[in-house]
Amino acid sequence: MAGNFGRSRESHAVMRVAALLLWLAAAQAFAQGAYPTKGIRLIVPSAPGGGTDIVGRVVAQKLSISLGQQVVVDNRPGAGQMIGIDMVAKSPADGYTLLMAASPLVLNHLMYKKVSYDAVRDFAPVSQVAVLPNVLVVNPSLPVKTVAELIALAKSQPGKLNYASAGTGTSPHMSMELFKTMAGINLVHVPYKGTAPAITDVVGGQVLITMASAPSSIAHIQSGRLRALGVTSRKRSVVLPDVPPIAEAGVPGYESIQWYGLLAPAGTPREIVAQLSAEVSRALRLPDTARTLLADGAEPVGNTPEEYAELIKSEIIKWTRVAKSAGIQPE
Repeated sequence: MAGNFGRSRESHAVMRVAALLLWLAAAQAFAQGAYPTKGIRLIVPSAPGGGTDIVGRVVAQKLSISLGQQVVVDNRPGAGQMIGIDMVAKSPADGYTLLMAASPLVLNHLMYKKVSYDAVRDFAPVSQVAVLPNVLVVNPSLPVKTVAELIALAKSQPGKLNYASAGTGTSPHMSMELFKTMAGINLVHVPYKGTAPAITDVVGGQVLITMASAPSSIAHIQSGRLRALGVTSRKRSVVLPDVPPIAEAGVPGYESIQWYGLLAPAGTPREIVAQLSAEVSRALRLPDTARTLLADGAEPVGNTPEEYAELIKSEIIKWTRVAKSAGIQPE
């Protein structure tokens, strides 16, 4: 009996040790697989200083704190943002390369015959980050102070006025094309590689008109280096309350909203996407984050991957119709 009791105690001890070893092994495996274990690269497919860059840096800063790993912004401008977008589409689906997307994500297929990515198939939506209007602005030397005056000037000089944009297929470009069509005017498009260089040339007088995101133009408007004629939203902007909506200032029914959102490559594990989405939404609810974005004209959103996916699909449908009605053909 005593021998059996001793062997039983030894057996239980072995079982306890084995269980402990299994728990330690599982804990180690979990720790090794925890996300993130290294720095994350956030691709911003536009030049520094533009709206996408401004919003992207806010998100990168907040995620660096909440995730405990550095989120580094990597600007990759060019080709209607396709260079940066394509880079993320072809990156490993491990959560360590992310995209701060803007409206060109769904617009490029309307502007280019050869688009190297599929906005729905190649990405895992994480969260919509912000929404904001574009602003129709002019160099103060242009003798117009209202949308109606700009329309009248353009009609008196058809095809002689140029406008700058952040690039072919960007939201400001499409917003201006929608404005041209609905206003019945002819302005010549001068595309740039990003919002910042476009605005720089409008401030400098090389080009006199542009449609720009509120974050990238508000400082120039407040300083008087640019004159704001109208915002593209149906309602007045919180940060530009004195600037009327274009729909009220001469083009009834006009509306064009720009948005920003976080994406990962398609195939990124759902738990990583869910974690990132939760962290982004949490960051956007912080008072200082909201103040920072609102100061630049952007309204924080923060939603689920599913809601953001639906927005992307609806935007594709909307702008395909706009391009068709405006007679825009991919080049």
